[in-house]
Amino acid sequence: MTGELWFYHLERSSLDQVLPELLEKTLARGWRALVRSPDARRREALDQWLWSWRDDSFTPHGQAGGGHDERQPVLLAEDETNPNKAQCLFLLDGAEPENPDAFERMIVMFDGHDEMAVQDARQLWKKASGEGRTVSYWRQSPEGRWEKKA
Repeated sequence: MTGELWFYHLERSSLDQVLPELLEKTLARGWRALVRSPDARRREALDQWLWSWRDDSFTPHGQAGGGHDERQPVLLAEDETNPNKAQCLFLLDGAEPENPDAFERMIVMFDGHDEMAVQDARQLWKKASGEGRTVSYWRQSPEGRWEKKA
């Protein structure tokens, strides 16, 4: 069974601070990424942010349906159609994987200050681990480094 799930509990840093770095690590690995959010405003904001989040670089990406989806290293989308053949799926804003076996890794990012998001992540963890999937839980240390806790 493929499709391991990594849960990133955002408590010390915001999604805008964490996501670009994780996308860079994904690309450095030679993988493509699909970033899924049901929130059109979030996708639009990320589209702008990924071009300018750091002065010395940007994250190459596009929005699904914007043309040349298949060539995008990072694709922002509402669903999991996966035209860019991504190996890594990032799930934002409560999105759950529709076809976990279509990806090598799925990263569930949830706001630790939103009790509903925490509860949803717990339910997804239980479901995935009950299916025998590999699940990992990541939390930031006080110094801001990501540490695997489970």
